[in-house]
Amino acid sequence: METPLGIVSSSTHYRWYVLGTVLIGAFMSALDASIVNIALPAINVSYNSRLGVVEWVSLSYLLALTLMLPAMGRLADMFGRKPLYNLGFVVFTVGSYFCGSAPGIVSLILWRVVQAMGAALLQSNSLALITQVFPERERGRAIGIQGAVQAAAMSLGPYLGGMLVKHISCQAIFYVNVPIGIAGTIVALLVLPKPAPRKGPVSMDYAGGLAFSVALASLMLVLTQLTAHNWVSAHAGLLLFVAAASFVAFFLIERRTAEPFIKLSLFKERNFTIGNVSGMLSYMALFAPMFLLPFYLEKILKLDPEKAGVLLTPVPIALSVVALLSGYFSDKLGVRLFTVGGMALTAVSLFALSTLHHDSTLFDVVWRLALLGVSLGLFTPPNNRSVMCAAPEEDLSVAGGLLNMMRSLGMMCGVAFAQIIYSVELHDLLEVAAQDAEPVTKRLRHHDMMMSFDKVYFTMIFVALVAAVLSLVKEREELAGRKHTDLPMEF
Repeated sequence: METPLGIVSSSTHYRWYVLGTVLIGAFMSALDASIVNIALPAINVSYNSRLGVVEWVSLSYLLALTLMLPAMGRLADMFGRKPLYNLGFVVFTVGSYFCGSAPGIVSLILWRVVQAMGAALLQSNSLALITQVFPERERGRAIGIQGAVQAAAMSLGPYLGGMLVKHISCQAIFYVNVPIGIAGTIVALLVLPKPAPRKGPVSMDYAGGLAFSVALASLMLVLTQLTAHNWVSAHAGLLLFVAAASFVAFFLIERRTAEPFIKLSLFKERNFTIGNVSGMLSYMALFAPMFLLPFYLEKILKLDPEKAGVLLTPVPIALSVVALLSGYFSDKLGVRLFTVGGMALTAVSLFALSTLHHDSTLFDVVWRLALLGVSLGLFTPPNNRSVMCAAPEEDLSVAGGLLNMMRSLGMMCGVAFAQIIYSVELHDLLEVAAQDAEPVTKRLRHHDMMMSFDKVYFTMIFVALVAAVLSLVKEREELAGRKHTDLPMEF
């Protein structure tokens, strides 16, 4: 089979062309995830909206992305990864353009949902494409490269976003995706091979998909409201009931349908289940402290927001560098050493962060954050490799969608748990920051604030150690005798 460029898909280098195409989508979606938050204050002023509404520019994207990842993965497994990946570029690019030209805050939020749909199409297929075309001996390396590019884009986002907002406008942060998306669309059309003809009719498990979506949406809304402190417990209790009932309905439906939305047999694979759970825990352990650290840097160390943002960059930079190495060496040494060691080192780095105080130097902060980035760089690519290798070829996209969904849930859980633990002080901080009032350090003692930080750190140390123990009981051989073909031509 040949692509329109004449590149033979079974050639020695073809898999690297596919990886390059995937990296464009990975870079674009990761850049968008980190570039928007820095512009929220400018968006608030530009659209003259309340802070509670502007927050949904970010929340709507995260909620929609997480919700759509499994469905987009299932569709890609049914109809082919090339057309769905290409569609992801198109939808994301169109959504980005109309986000930039949105006349009001409501239309901006709606177009952010469209953007999230495109990102879901890209993210649910990226790991599937890499796993499909790379032989087992090189998958960790390829996944590590993808993780490094994503981390680099996330570290670039705040700088680029701040520059665009300062020198052009807040709308420019959306327009920057348009040329990247156009380039990605063209490259994907030229490089990715056509999917093989379907062997028979396919059907979508709409009932199972609906039940799963309702359960997931209810759970995410609970986490969002816990973070926002704006719903009473009765609402959260009702949402939790809906989530539990919908999950039960989902399991009952999937056990009886011939073409399930998500094959429950996937979770019989120990490495698939453990990898997804430990991946979610790893993002909890990362995002809980990352959510709180800006308050420590600005309220305790008295740094301005620009310097505080610079001090947070050691995490994605270290993650990017180490991800390249861990992915490469996990192909040679196996994943267990890196996943267990990475989560154990995460616990160490969180303990180191708990020793920060009001007299800590900038160097004290930097090396601790760099250590946190190193630990996640050690863990993430090998863990992703073990999950994808445990999934059969016909379910690679839904497996990739579930893995990314668990990552998003981990992010939300980390922020929500940090908010609960640090509820009183942090709630005061957010209220005062929203009103542009005097610094809250005049009203809150440093000692009390640091004690609240420590509660978060020690809770996340426990979470990281649980992930380390789970990683320890993984099967030594990820594929368990089931090999993916080295360079398949069917997507």
